[in-house]
Amino acid sequence: MLLTISTTMTPATELGFLLHKHPGRVQEFSQSYGTAHVFYPEAGAERCTAALMLEVDPITLSRTRARNSPDFSLGQYVNDRPYAASSLLTSAMNAVFRTAMRGRCASREELAASAIPLELSLPALPCRGGPDFARRLFEPLGWAVEAVPVPLDERFPEWGDSRYVTLTLRGTVRLADALNQLYVLLPVLDDAKHYWVAPDEVDKLIRSGDGWLAAHPERGRITRRYLGNRRTLVQSALARLAEVDDAPEDALATPFTEPAEQEHEKKVPLNELRAEAVLAALRQEDARSVIDLGCGPGALLARLAEEPSFTRIAGTDVAFGAVRTAHRRLGIDRLPRARAERITLFQGALTYADDRFAGYDAAVLMEVIEHVDPSRLGSVAEVVFGRARPKTVIVTTPNSEHNVRYEGLTGLRHPDHRFEWTRAQFRAWAEEIERSFGYAVRHVPVGEDDPEVGPPTQMGVFTR
Repeated sequence: MLLTISTTMTPATELGFLLHKHPGRVQEFSQSYGTAHVFYPEAGAERCTAALMLEVDPITLSRTRARNSPDFSLGQYVNDRPYAASSLLTSAMNAVFRTAMRGRCASREELAASAIPLELSLPALPCRGGPDFARRLFEPLGWAVEAVPVPLDERFPEWGDSRYVTLTLRGTVRLADALNQLYVLLPVLDDAKHYWVAPDEVDKLIRSGDGWLAAHPERGRITRRYLGNRRTLVQSALARLAEVDDAPEDALATPFTEPAEQEHEKKVPLNELRAEAVLAALRQEDARSVIDLGCGPGALLARLAEEPSFTRIAGTDVAFGAVRTAHRRLGIDRLPRARAERITLFQGALTYADDRFAGYDAAVLMEVIEHVDPSRLGSVAEVVFGRARPKTVIVTTPNSEHNVRYEGLTGLRHPDHRFEWTRAQFRAWAEEIERSFGYAVRHVPVGEDDPEVGPPTQMGVFTR
């Protein structure tokens, strides 16, 4: 199995820093099923290519077969799985490029956070669904996709094509995002894994799909295939995607029922309930100007823009990519001038005083504070409640007590959460805000208010 990663950024050899693999060396990494080799077929200032070649030992693979996995006798020695198993390649990627997949590069931090021109190529990739399915998975992520079927035998064209494709992806993408997309989507194309899908695979999917999976039009199929069609794991994953990544409102619908039954059982996703609760509070407080602090990709902003009663709307986020996504989502460049002038978007950090945060009737921090280090929450409170001082501040955050209701959840609901509060902890923080800044708070449950563990989301409406 072979994966090549090429770039034409200047200088192209900076790719070695991002991958943490020197272009002048050939490196070997022993795996339980064979050996992964990393080398550079070309390494020039104008173009650089890194190759990951996985050499699988089928005998070792068969001998390390898990006790409960099937034994196909001679089939394990003569079939093509050891040489074209996408999940083996992704396991090697995670072992060899783990730091790059996390987006870390101490010597090139700005470059690691930037989109660069990339070309990814896999000469033989199992693809159950053919080239069209490969395009449906990668094109929504901004890739130009070239998927060419591999014939069963070039000498006998009448036999048709195999289930393999030669896949080439071209685009301007952050390297960490590209690697994580491959990590998730290669086994999805193959629709098979070489290991048992355990509950911790949900965490892996959420972590690797952060920032792109929830909004993907094929998210349901991706989630089902990645999790081996295990119903409880799929439902848990879709619920978490809908909650933390502003997924479209059908993300919680069960994918295992017939359409009529599905319509009957369909739930309103938590992110939809949360947005409705925020909008209801804004209407109740008669807010006319609203700033969304930590707007992300703009889901709430889009809802605000639909209501003429909100005459001035602003959104800000620490991530410039999120601000850019919100700009596209709102279609500001296509709006009539009068509507576009209602909306302001800018990059900003809540831990630093910023005059642009002030002057609004209401501020919203929807699923934001849990992404802030606890030691910096005091700075956020001072910036929002002390300096900006809107008449109304609406804060939503997960209720950690409700986490026991998410089957397969281990740890926090999202890999970027720094903490998750119980109801008592959130109330204690809110009381401190009341004492320090002269606000009164009312607490509102969002989602089904479980009699034992409370609602999945807790909301505080602070009024000055």
